Amino acid sequence: MRIPRTNLGVIAVGAAASVVAFVMLGRPVEHGAAAGPGGAPPQGGLPVPVATIVKQRVPVYLEYVGTGEAIRSVTLEAKVTGYLATLGTKDGASVKAGDLLYRIDPRDYQAALDQAKAQAQRDVAQREYAEASARRNETLSKRGDVSVDAYQQAISSLHQVEASIAADRAAVETAQLNLSYTEIHAPFAGRLSKSQVHEGALISAAGTQLNSLVQLDPIYISFNPPETDLAAILKAQAQGPVPAEVMLGKDPTSTLSGTLVFLDNTVDRTTGTIAARVSVANSAESLLPGRYAHVCLLVGEQPEALLVPQIAIGSSQLGRFVYIVSADRKVEQRLVTLGRTVGDRVVVEHGVTEGETVIVGNLQKIGPGAPVTPMPQRSGGA
Repeated sequence: MRIPRTNLGVIAVGAAASVVAFVMLGRPVEHGAAAGPGGAPPQGGLPVPVATIVKQRVPVYLEYVGTGEAIRSVTLEAKVTGYLATLGTKDGASVKAGDLLYRIDPRDYQAALDQAKAQAQRDVAQREYAEASARRNETLSKRGDVSVDAYQQAISSLHQVEASIAADRAAVETAQLNLSYTEIHAPFAGRLSKSQVHEGALISAAGTQLNSLVQLDPIYISFNPPETDLAAILKAQAQGPVPAEVMLGKDPTSTLSGTLVFLDNTVDRTTGTIAARVSVANSAESLLPGRYAHVCLLVGEQPEALLVPQIAIGSSQLGRFVYIVSADRKVEQRLVTLGRTVGDRVVVEHGVTEGETVIVGNLQKIGPGAPVTPMPQRSGGA
């Protein structure tokens, strides 16, 4: 049976209407989407965290990399020869000034001291006889009972004995010094290295090195600022001591406070730098000679600096930029010139003004001109 073309057209139109009705009734409706004018959902901006650009006084630091340097460092050596009897401390120990470090067998030097004292006592006894003989000969010489020559010999003998007594005093003092040299004490507070000798070793006065001692508190940090920073450092020095902060490694909590104590008088023409030192307190002895440290010299203050959170800074082929929320809540891109870093914020030299709202999150999801919804502002930080 053939179906007329007219009936086929009617059937096709009816089938199409059924499909459209099925699709419209079967499409799921998005949650929370309210119909706007004309039946279209509203267009909302992406929520973004923001911060307010603030202006405040910030310190001006000059930053360098330096190394620890001991203020005092000595090599311990013996001044007398003998066998080592005692080690006063263990290797690597921290010692105080005057602590006993080494003791050499003192018996030979004690015997020499006793001998010198005995010689001095004998000469004192001889002086008593010489004085009595000189007085007697003086009386007899006046009466003519002895010759003048005999009297002069008695006076000469007295002078010789007095000279011997003076030599005895020097010999006793020398013997006492040699005896004291058998004990080696710490000349200052510091930390020892590894001992080069042990008990029973023969110590020679010809230059046997026993150990080395370095002072750790306070300690120097040596660094080399470029000559371009010299004017700022000298200006700060003219106003008083220049404070410094020293950070060990990447831990901001391990910070030591100090003062600039040395600035050389000559610029090294091969490097364009000048030698400088900072002295810092190091009671915990965490900074050792030769260790690298980060040095920050406080040379002044910047009274009106615009601060932006570091996480708000983006980078492109055109340079560094920030996203600002405009009055109509759209993204505006600003190229900026950055200054020094202050904690978790950075100084912006050009590109923004105080009070503007900067976007600090979702930077990869937005672009210039995109509508946004600022989240509650937090002044001065991210």
